Amino acid sequence: MTFKELQPIVSEIILDTTLNRDEKLLAICQLLSDSISYYNWVGFYFANHEAKTLHLGPYVGAETDHTVIPFGKGICGQVAVSNNNFVVPDVSAQDNYIACSFTVKSEIVVPLFVNGKNIGQIDIDSHVIDPFTKEDEHFLEFVNEEIAKLY
Repeated sequence: MTFKELQPIVSEIILDTTLNRDEKLLAICQLLSDSISYYNWVGFYFANHEAKTLHLGPYVGAETDHTVIPFGKGICGQVAVSNNNFVVPDVSAQDNYIACSFTVKSEIVVPLFVNGKNIGQIDIDSHVIDPFTKEDEHFLEFVNEEIAKLY
């Protein structure tokens, strides 16, 4: 399924009144994991700005020990500080990378903004080296814009 085909499905999930917010986030994770072959782990982290930590939210994929990540640590922690998308074509080339699994070869993290504040991020791991394109970034920005409507 193309990103363009996925967009209205993401919007439908956001508007589904039978699901609570976490169920909607989980449904989006499942949709992306099922629809995009190189999205092998899809999840959300949410910021606690007072503690300067990220906390794992709904996700689909292998279990992770990284349920709390300090701002600045790893790719997710760096995005919490920079407020910018971070595409990692090859995680083995990153100094400040938190290894989740030896099967993870690349990662993309896109911040989630609500009223201009970075409240979290969508994090995607892939078992493929360098699969992420500008189209992935734009699509995930769209996903996060839709999710922002829930807050």
